[in-house]
Amino acid sequence: MFLSLPDLFGDGKPIVIIYVLLAAAVTIHVLLRKQSVRAAIGWIGLAWLSPIFGAVFYFILGINRVERRAARFRRAGPGYGSAPAKGPEAQLPENIAVIARVVEQLTGRTMVGGNSVTLLRSGDGAYPAMLDAIRAARRSIVLASYIFRADDAGRAFIEALAEACSRGVQVRVLIDGIGGGYIVSPAAHALRKKDVPVARFLHHWLPWRMPYLNMRSHKKILVVDGAVGFTGGMNIGSDNVLAGHPPHPVRDIHFRVDGPVVRQLMETFAEDWNFTTGEQLDDEIWWPELSQAGPVWARGIGSGPDEAVGRLESILLAAVSGAKDRLRIVTPYFLPDEHLMAAIQLAALRGVAVDIVVPQRSDHMLIDWAMRAHLALLAPSINIHLAPGPFSHAKLMTVDREWSLIGSANWDVRSTRLNFEFSLECYDAALNTEIDRVIDARVVAAPRVSSEEIAVRPLPIRLRDAAARLLLPYL
Repeated sequence: MFLSLPDLFGDGKPIVIIYVLLAAAVTIHVLLRKQSVRAAIGWIGLAWLSPIFGAVFYFILGINRVERRAARFRRAGPGYGSAPAKGPEAQLPENIAVIARVVEQLTGRTMVGGNSVTLLRSGDGAYPAMLDAIRAARRSIVLASYIFRADDAGRAFIEALAEACSRGVQVRVLIDGIGGGYIVSPAAHALRKKDVPVARFLHHWLPWRMPYLNMRSHKKILVVDGAVGFTGGMNIGSDNVLAGHPPHPVRDIHFRVDGPVVRQLMETFAEDWNFTTGEQLDDEIWWPELSQAGPVWARGIGSGPDEAVGRLESILLAAVSGAKDRLRIVTPYFLPDEHLMAAIQLAALRGVAVDIVVPQRSDHMLIDWAMRAHLALLAPSINIHLAPGPFSHAKLMTVDREWSLIGSANWDVRSTRLNFEFSLECYDAALNTEIDRVIDARVVAAPRVSSEEIAVRPLPIRLRDAAARLLLPYL
């Protein structure tokens, strides 16, 4: 027997009126703003079936309040404002050239040639290279990180950044408001004590002053003197230094980038810094002339829940749909929405060899459960590889040995819809071969399972995993 409103609220007519008005407001907002029919139905149902609390939940997590008014740093130079150099499209297979054209339309950026991209394995390889670049800085340093711990690894960065400041280098550090520590960020506190300019992205320690709990900056960017860049999936913390035998080790991949495309890393940071602090980084120390450094054609891809919402998902769809021979995905979290799942399935049906490498156990038990339910939905012909520990946090994607995507984004709805991410697409046979070799090593070490094997596990386990999968938009 269902409770009537008087049963639920007694004779409190004002409460009933508030409930109806709130639910109606949610309904109107959802009908006008939500593109996904399923999401719209879910939010409207929650608002009406969970009086008051459903509306409050929607106002906290269901509304995209981020309107980015940051200055757009579109300076004359490679990628913007100048005639682009002749790209490699004529030499690319048609399916890969199509991907390139789609990305250009979605980002407004032209592909930039003359770059070198160097693969760095875990903190053991990445941190020394990053610290060396910081210590060699002469004019400017910008650093953005989702997680920045004040442990042994983090303190090395804090000391290097402080020393750079003391010798007159202009330094700016941006740490996410949740990933860096919600109530207190020890790294940010330590940097401030040493007079290093630091800001927290979308953060306020009072919960009612922070309506962006669900929207995070997941980017990892370091640019030194406007000319040497680092990006990828690696946060700053001792768990990434495998030689130190941390209690919870993390294997990751990061990249050093040299050449004209570094300007696009700098543009991305400058926009985020301006959005957060109001300061425009428009002095020449941030924007030197960049010379060619290698054979790689590349393009930066910024995405997030602002004007760029849906951009990353569209690019992934274009890449998956364009694969003709081989599609390879390495990700710590595999929870794409139904559009990407359908594209991957269709790729396999077209005869594309699809390899998906995920951790046997990630750093979040709930995500592991949801991933198993998701993987069970894939076609049996898709190769699923469960990589043994240490936990792999790497994010890699290659298509037909011709195209690769590196950066901060995971294969989940959080990265494609809720997080601010930065990725780099690369066109270079030697680089893509190197990335494929890394994936080959992961595939060899990771036992293959089929979706059919996952789907026949005991019923209680499958029910648990399917229930966890319902949280997909927020995992």
